[in-house]
Amino acid sequence: MSDGWLDATAQAELVRSGEVKPLELVEDAIARIESLNPQLNAVVHTNFERARHAARGELPDGPFRGVPFLIKDAVCHEAGEPYHFGMQVLKDLAWKADTDTWLVERYRTAGFISLGRTNTPEMASTVTTEPVAYGAAHNPWDLTRSTGGSSGGAAAAVASGMVAAAHGNDMGGSIRFPASLCGAVGLKPTRARTTLGPDFGELWGPTAHEHVLTRTVRDTAAILDAAAGAGVGDPYEIAPPARPYAREVGADPGRLRIGFRTLRCDGTGESHADVVTAVQNAAKLCESLGHHVTQEAVPALDDARLGDALPALWAGVIAREVQRWGEIIGRPIESSEIEPLNQQLVALSESVSATGYLAALEGMQNWARGVAAWFADFDVLMLPTVPEPAFPLGRINAAAPEPFLQLLDAGALITFTLPFNATGQPAISVPLGMSRDGLPIGVQLIAPFGREDVLIRLASQLEAAEPWAGRRPPVSAA
Repeated sequence: MSDGWLDATAQAELVRSGEVKPLELVEDAIARIESLNPQLNAVVHTNFERARHAARGELPDGPFRGVPFLIKDAVCHEAGEPYHFGMQVLKDLAWKADTDTWLVERYRTAGFISLGRTNTPEMASTVTTEPVAYGAAHNPWDLTRSTGGSSGGAAAAVASGMVAAAHGNDMGGSIRFPASLCGAVGLKPTRARTTLGPDFGELWGPTAHEHVLTRTVRDTAAILDAAAGAGVGDPYEIAPPARPYAREVGADPGRLRIGFRTLRCDGTGESHADVVTAVQNAAKLCESLGHHVTQEAVPALDDARLGDALPALWAGVIAREVQRWGEIIGRPIESSEIEPLNQQLVALSESVSATGYLAALEGMQNWARGVAAWFADFDVLMLPTVPEPAFPLGRINAAAPEPFLQLLDAGALITFTLPFNATGQPAISVPLGMSRDGLPIGVQLIAPFGREDVLIRLASQLEAAEPWAGRRPPVSAA
C-alpha cells in the first residue's frame, strides 16, 4: 500500500494511474490518525464513516481526487459536522454547522476527502494550541512542546504523517507559526486570494487568510490553484496569477534581490541564537544560488503604529466573536464561559469606541504602506518565522494567573508574522533550520502583494537545494 509520507500530489497520481483506490488511501490515513492521535491530540473530531462512504462513491475528478485531508476547527466548516472553534460552550452544545463554506466546497471539488477537524485554541486567538475544551496538541518533535497556533492541530497532523495536507487559517501567523514549530510548509496567501464566503467578506479586520499546511512546496502551490479565487459578492478581488502556481515549482526565479534581518520588530532585541543561525544559513544558501542577498534594517518594521493599533483591533475582534456566537446559539455567552486570555480582550474592548477602532485600522493601514514601500528595491524579505524554537506547553495557557502578561508574551512571539497580515502580502514559512535540541525552525519569505509566484519559485529552489522531506519527527507514521 502507499507510503504515508507521499505528498498529496503523489497520492493523487497513484489514484489517477489506478495503482491505488481512494478507499485505500483513506483507510491508511485513518490508521495513522488512530495510531498517532492519542499522543498528539491533533484531531478533535473525526468523520471516518462519512469519508469511507465518499471514497467508495463517485468523487469529483479534481486534481486531488481521493486524497485524505483534515480541516481546522475554525472559520472553515462542513455541513453536518461539529464546529466548536476551540470553545467549551460550543462543545457542551455539541454544535454542528448547517452549511459548507465555499472553501470546503472547493476542497471537495478538488477531490479531497475530509477525515475530520483539527485542534485549535479557543477562537483561534493565540499562538499555542492548548484549549480548555480539548486539551493541548503536542508537537511530534517533542511531546512537551507547543505545536504553535492557531493551526496547531493541522501542523502536528501534517508533520507526523497523518495526512499530507491540512487546512489552516492565518490571522496573525496561524499558518506560518505552527508550520515553523512543527517543521511543515505554511503559506499565507495574499489578502483576497482565497474566499472567506459565504460567511464573511473579511474577518478580524482585514487580517484573516485561508490556505493549508503541507510537507512540500508543490502541494502548497497546487492546492492554491484549486482553492484560489474570489467568491460571488466578495468585497475584494485580486488579479489571478499569470499561470498556475504549480507551474512555478522548479521554475527559475532569476536573480532575486533578497534582504534579511533577525532583530525582532517589537524592540526586544535579537532572536534566539539557533533562529539567527537558521536565517543566516538560509541567506548564505540563497547567495550560493546566485541571488543578491544583503542584511537589511527594514526600519519600516519598527514603526510603532502597528503596536499602537493592535490592542483596539484585537480586543474588538474577540469581543465580536463572543457576541456573534451568542447570536448564533441564541443566548449571550458569559465572560465565565470563555478562557482568561479572551476574557482580558473582551474587557479591553469595552474601552474601545467605534471611532477608536477605525482610528486603529487607519493606523495599521498607514503603517503597512511603509513596509510595502521597502519592496520597491527588493523582491523578497527573509525573516525568522518565529523568534525562538518550539516552547514548552503551559507557557501560555488558560490557567495562567496574569493573562495580560500572557497576551504580551503571545504578541512578542508573532513579531515576524503579524506584520504581513496587516500588509496583506504573501508569506511562506519553509522548514530550513533545526535547533541544537533537534527542533525545526522555519525561515519566512515575504514577497510584494500578489506575488505568490515569486515565493513558490524561491521556496521550491531552496527545497531542491536543501531537501527537508527526509526529516521525520520522533512521533510519526511508520
